[in-house]
Order: sequence, then structure tokens, then C-alpha cells
Amino acid sequence: MPARVEYIAPWWVVWLHSVPHLGLRLQQVDSTFNPRDESYRESLLFLGLVAAVCLGLNLVFLTAYLACACCCRQDNAVQIKQRDSCCVTWTAVAAGLVCCAAVGVGFYGNSETSDGVYQLIYSLDNANHTLSGIDTLVSGTTQKMKVDLERHLARLSEIFATRGDYIQTLKFMQQMASNIIVQLSAVPVWREVTAELTELADQTGHVEYYRWLAYLLLFILDLVICLLACLGLARRSRCLLASMLCCGLLALLLSWTSLAADTAAAVGTSDFCVAPDTFILNTTESQLSTEVTRYYLYCSQSGSSPFQQALTIFQRSLTTMQIQVAGLLQFAVPLFPTAEKDLLRIQLLLNSSESSLHQLTAMLDCRGLHKDYLDALAGVCYDGLEGLLYLGLFSLLAALAFSTMICAGPRAWKHLTTRDRDYDDIDDDDPFNPQARRIAAHNPPRGQLHSFCSYSSGMGSQTSLQPPAQTISNAPVSEYMNQAMLFGGNPRYENMPLIGRGSPPPTYSPSMRATYMSVADAHLRHYGSELPA
Repeated sequence: MPARVEYIAPWWVVWLHSVPHLGLRLQQVDSTFNPRDESYRESLLFLGLVAAVCLGLNLVFLTAYLACACCCRQDNAVQIKQRDSCCVTWTAVAAGLVCCAAVGVGFYGNSETSDGVYQLIYSLDNANHTLSGIDTLVSGTTQKMKVDLERHLARLSEIFATRGDYIQTLKFMQQMASNIIVQLSAVPVWREVTAELTELADQTGHVEYYRWLAYLLLFILDLVICLLACLGLARRSRCLLASMLCCGLLALLLSWTSLAADTAAAVGTSDFCVAPDTFILNTTESQLSTEVTRYYLYCSQSGSSPFQQALTIFQRSLTTMQIQVAGLLQFAVPLFPTAEKDLLRIQLLLNSSESSLHQLTAMLDCRGLHKDYLDALAGVCYDGLEGLLYLGLFSLLAALAFSTMICAGPRAWKHLTTRDRDYDDIDDDDPFNPQARRIAAHNPPRGQLHSFCSYSSGMGSQTSLQPPAQTISNAPVSEYMNQAMLFGGNPRYENMPLIGRGSPPPTYSPSMRATYMSVADAHLRHYGSELPA
């Protein structure tokens, strides 16, 4: 029999099939697809355990890194703080980009896998429809030959009881009907096959729905974690950062789990796709003959159909019966008018059987079922398996991204903690102190502090200054210019923001405040001697 050229296994099938198959005891296992074999199932489970070992190594590395990051202390706090801030920012950006790229790859792989699986289900449904149609035609034609035709022939035997030649014709027709029934019994009954295909399609559809939904939720979780990381770093929120670390650890576990499942499924599918004919021949040998299975699997143009002889005998017997019925209508009806009704019913029955014969010939042809078989292989071995490879790549990229985020988490946490500690040396009365703003909600408001300003007038000297009783003036710029002209062109510093009024800078330590107050007093003495009363 010539080799089939319609289906060629893609390169990724051959590559995955070459992956070593090892049992739980590290013994070599035959890579032929056989899910009923316990050792073969153990070889697929071993691949999942390899991914579990990789997960354990990843967690050990993260634990060691986090322990070193939390325990080690560094000097040169200012420079290291700036360098850590920049490093954490760029690390978060890189991890976010990798995570987004992984989700994009995952969406494509999930779609490809879903398309392949639903193409398989569609092909199984088409094959079921064809096989069910064959069973319906065979059972219907057999029913007509056994029951309906037998009833009309028995009635005609009573009518033609006095004519021996007509009785012989009826017996010959009955013999042809029995011959048709025998030939129809040679056609396989596909009832068990259709039941198994229907169950397989239903189970595959349910599993695919939940698989697709699970991956969709995983993609959403990954994007949410990236959003939490961005918001936590942008708003410098330790709460969001802690949530990101916890969710990132969960996503890391799910990524390695999905990688284990994808690897086992991809290798098992590749084992089937390397030699699908062998597995189907071994599976159906108890239900179908090898000749029939090969006829539909290969559908060779040079090969003959195993049903050709049966269909030919069916056609000849049916034609012979139609000729006999036509002769009885021509010669027997004038003598026995009551036989016309039964003969016309038999003629309609034979015409209906001929139509069923043509439909049965078309359905038993290998081209329809062979096309469904190739479509199913294309869905599983091309789209489905390719999608599993992309999902495996998504799992690796997601694991890399979340490992990076978890490594960068302690640095970001330490940076935020150091930043809050820098405000411990700042006066609590400073309105620009972030800690003062947080405490303001719990403390009662203080009275407004009056500024000690330079007070110039004709009634006193600069040395007898007293704090003014009213608050800072909000006079416009023109008023200050007029006052400057009035006092000999020297500007007044009554409402200047910093110099000469004792107002502290936005952030200052106690040592800085002492230095500032000394400089402010020097300014007061200088302008006090320059503007005598």
C-alpha cells in the first residue's frame, strides 16, 4: 500500500517526541503513545516532577537572595540610596515589560490551543454524523427488506395461490431480499464507535473550556500584579508593595504548575502525532477489522473499498427485484386486479431502497471520513500543539518576571523605610514634613505663630523691636514699593518669605535651625544700624 502524503508531522512534533522518556525510577520507557500503559503515564508524570524540581530550586534561590538582601547592611547611605532607587525602578520596568510580553504570548498560545481543540471536536462531530447516517441507512433498509417487503410478498402469495409461475417469482424476490440483508450485514455497525467518539468530544469540550478559563484568569492575575507593582512604586505604598509580593509568589507557583502541565501534555500529544495511525489501529482492532480501519486512515486511490462487493451485489439484487415487480404489474394485474396495490407498494419500497443505496455508497466512501481525520490531526498536531509550546514559553517568561519582582521587593521596601527614617531628624512643626502631615489628623490645630519682623516707624528705633500683634500682611507689590520710597529707598523686609523673619526652611534639622537663626539675627542687626529711628 502506498505511503500517505497528506499528513506530515511538523518539526516541533519530532523535537518533542525525542525528549527522553524516563520512569519514576529513572529507567528508559518506550515513547510510543499508549496512555493505558502505567509506565508511559509515569514518564509523563516525571516531566511534571522536573518542573516541580525547578520550582523548588527557584524558591531556594529566592529565599537565599531575600535573606542576604535583608541581613546585609551597606554604608554610604546617600549614594547607595540613590543608586538603589534607580536600580529598583529599572528592574520593575524590565519585569513589567517581560510580564506583559509573557501575557501577550500566553493569549496567542491559549487561542491557538483552543482553535486546535475545537477543530478536533468539530471533526469528531462530522465523523459521528457520517457514521450515524450509515447505521441509520443500513438499519432502515434492513427493516424494509425483512418486515415491509415480507408482508407484501405474503399477501401476494395468497392472491397468486393458483398460479405456480407467479409463486416462483415471489420466492425469487424473497431470495433477493434475503441476499440484500446478508450484504448489509457485512457493513460494520458503528454504534459503539460513535458512542466513544461522542463521549470523547464531550469530555474534550468540558476540559478545554475550563483550561481556557483558567489560563484567562491567570493572565488577568499577572496583569493585576504588574499594576500593583507600578502603583506601589509610584505612590511609595508599602501596603501595595506587600500585596504585590504575596500575589507575585502565588503567580510564580501557578506559572511553574502550568509549565509542568503544558510540558506533559505537549510531549504526550507529540508522541501521538508522530504515529497516529498505529495508535488508532491498535485501539480499534477489537471493534473493526484492520482492512476497514486502514481503508479510512489511508484512503488510497489505488486501493479498493472493502464494501465494494457488498454494494455491487446489493445493486444487482435490487435491480432484479425491480424487473420482477415490473413484469408482475404488466402480466399479473390484468388477471388479479387485487394484487396491484401490493405490487405498487413493493415498487415504491424498492425505489426508496435504491435511493438509500446511493446515499450509503457515498457515506461509505473513504474521502469524507478521511478528510475529517486529517482535520482532527491538523487541529491537534499543528494548532493545538503549537499553542501548548507558546503557553510553555509564557510560563517561563512569567516565572522570570515574578522572580525578578520578588527580588526587587526587599530593595524597594528598604528604600521606602529609609526614606521615612530620614524625616525623624526634622521638626514636627514643619508643615512640609510628610510625617507631620500624617500626624496632623490626630493632633489638635495649634494657634497661628506670628513672625518676628523688622518694624520701622518714626516712633521707635530698630533696637526696641517687639513682635507685631497681627499676622503677616498680604499687601500687594505696589505698597511695598511705596514704602521703600518713603524710607529712603531701602526696601522693607516685613513680608519677605525667608530672610529677616525667623521663618524656617521647608525641611531642617535642629542644627540647621540654630545656624539659620544666627544668620537671621545678623541680618536684623545690619539693617537695624542702617535704618535708625
